[in-house]
Amino acid sequence: MSLDKHGIAKRISQELENGMYVNLGIGIPTLVANYVPDEINVEFQSENGVLGMGRFPTEEEVDADLINAGKQTITTKPGAVFFDSATSFAMIRGQHVNLTVLGAMEVAENGDISNWKIPGKMVKGMGGAMDLVASAKNIIVAMMHTNKRGDSKLLKACTLPITGVACVNRIVTNLAVIDIVEGGFKLVERAPGVSVEEIQEATEGKLIVDGDIPEMNI
Repeated sequence: MSLDKHGIAKRISQELENGMYVNLGIGIPTLVANYVPDEINVEFQSENGVLGMGRFPTEEEVDADLINAGKQTITTKPGAVFFDSATSFAMIRGQHVNLTVLGAMEVAENGDISNWKIPGKMVKGMGGAMDLVASAKNIIVAMMHTNKRGDSKLLKACTLPITGVACVNRIVTNLAVIDIVEGGFKLVERAPGVSVEEIQEATEGKLIVDGDIPEMNI
């Protein structure tokens, strides 16, 4: 049984450590804020100028003035601060963000990522993705393993415009947890009920399988 986007976010929440400063990209990554373990205290940073971002609000809590970089309404934790984009990107470019969680359209087996543009489709701009992948100390990609046509998104080489080169550390998909290592994609965990063979079939790039692969604990 493959994971849905909430399952991917739950698994990524296990990567959080006390005291981390974490940037969440738009899409699946924003859901990670909903699944922070009770014993973990992290500070979520949003590139539009928020430090101390919380989970998504209930209907009663919605405040249209509080949004994340994806223009979704959010909550804030006690002590949260707001600032301009220049300050936000000073944090990012100054390497004060410990972990960045990003979505992607493609990831290559050497760690290249494509997540900002599809040729021929209008985009508002590259956003902060290029700064984040160039500056964060650890980069985790949250994505579906294949696209809507069933084609793999974990490739030998990216076909779309590159956001960052050899920068991804770990990928969490609806099928697996995969690390970028020398020589390709290393399979770390399987989604519950998903076989190694299913993951291999869905992965175009080289998949390294070393011994028995455990199921995710989510």
